[in-house]
Amino acid sequence: MARVYNFSAGPSMLPESVLKKAAAEMLDYEGSGQSVMEMSHRSKVFDNIIKSAEALLREIMNIPDNYKVLFLQGGGSTQFAMVALNLMNKNNKADYIITGQWAKKAYQEAKRYGDVKVVASSEDKTYTYIPKTDRSMFREDADYVYICMNNTIYGTVYHELPDTGDIPLVADISSCILSEPIDVSKFGLLFAGAQKNMAGAGLTIAIVREDLIGNAMDFTPTMLNYATHADKDSLYNTPPCYQIYIAKLVLEWIKNEVGGLDKMKELNEKKAKLLYDFLDSSELFKGTVVAEDRSLMNVPFVTGDKDMDAKFVEEATKAGLVNIKGHRTVGGMRASIYNAMPYEGVEKLVEFMKKFEAENK
Repeated sequence: MARVYNFSAGPSMLPESVLKKAAAEMLDYEGSGQSVMEMSHRSKVFDNIIKSAEALLREIMNIPDNYKVLFLQGGGSTQFAMVALNLMNKNNKADYIITGQWAKKAYQEAKRYGDVKVVASSEDKTYTYIPKTDRSMFREDADYVYICMNNTIYGTVYHELPDTGDIPLVADISSCILSEPIDVSKFGLLFAGAQKNMAGAGLTIAIVREDLIGNAMDFTPTMLNYATHADKDSLYNTPPCYQIYIAKLVLEWIKNEVGGLDKMKELNEKKAKLLYDFLDSSELFKGTVVAEDRSLMNVPFVTGDKDMDAKFVEEATKAGLVNIKGHRTVGGMRASIYNAMPYEGVEKLVEFMKKFEAENK
């Protein structure tokens, strides 16, 4: 069977060259006589894999030396609690900007541990925009400000970060990590589930400024304390070894085949422009996000008719354009065009949308 174009919001496509390399090394990783899937996380071979993955991530993202890179488990959803337990530790206050379901869930989790305030929200318009904020809106004694940088479900992204002054900014970058350059020094903490742009499901990356580690609330479970993992170089317990290996291969692909994050951004902008330009000119399909806040990664759109939407999803699937149905809270369609989605995949989608529109006027 021919490979399909997978527009899933996650787990999502991986670069074909990465999959081929992983397949070639499945039984014997670099002469070790074993698969990465079965080797000890304490072995010298795996130690080289995890250290190489960290070094590549630091190089590609230009991560400053005073930040720890942690390879964790539990997905972004576990980070909702870890962030609060580790950072809401001075004044027991945190400010949240709610731009979608994941930021809202993070807020609800943090409320369990302290005084958490919603300073802005775009829920009034089904999260179709990024709310404007200024420094005066944040409490001066907040321990951190929290945002979800790219909203997977709703297709919005921060093109300009909120001004939080000296208050550490925390961001969930699960659906935009490695899609373009990012100034890590502007954040206190960044985290991402790897299953959209970096690896398969099961690996979570946390990039934490060192001064924010080591002051977790006294009842924080051992495994939810960043210090536990930072002190042991992410090897306190068995990490998601195989996905760390896949992440290493993806990072090698970005560095050696793509040419770094500046080039990655160019490719992503080209793909997104092709799709957004068509949506803006279409008489049948409409994008749902205000133009200034559109994501490069997730593009939701609708026809305005639920039956027509369902027909489109069904026919697109038959044409090899799969997982394009929108999230159940939004409806319609959503094309997730992450790093591994080739330009040709978006071309095929737009061609199909033009054909569908012509046949359903």
